[in-house]
Amino acid sequence: MAEQGVAQVWRRIRSMYNIQGNKCETCGTHYFPPRPVCPECRRKGKLVNFHFKGLGTIYSFAIVRQAPEDFKRQMPYVVAQVELDEGTRLTAQIVNVDAEDVKIGMRVRACFRKIKEFGQGGIIVYGYKFEPTMKVTGHD
Repeated sequence: MAEQGVAQVWRRIRSMYNIQGNKCETCGTHYFPPRPVCPECRRKGKLVNFHFKGLGTIYSFAIVRQAPEDFKRQMPYVVAQVELDEGTRLTAQIVNVDAEDVKIGMRVRACFRKIKEFGQGGIIVYGYKFEPTMKVTGHD
């Protein structure tokens, strides 16, 4: 019963399943994760909810070759700073590409993937990761 409660909590955190942040209508800056106050405009800023498209480029990255127990099966894997087209950066795992093929400036798009399992019931937590875009699909 407690594990069901945990699963429901994760489902309520919308930013885990979507790239949702906010935009300041005063200065035009986008933020992720959402913030209560615009760091640029302070109290004069008017923040509104914003759903990011999930397209961007790799700004920097690292290849993880030694990982915590929960991620050992994925080694080696890439963690990157992704600069979204709207201008904000976030940290995410890069998937569906060999670690050695990842490059700074590579175009990527958000995808919904398993993050980890926990608890005796094996509750699966899902969230966003990023994968290379392909010109064939029109996601570049």
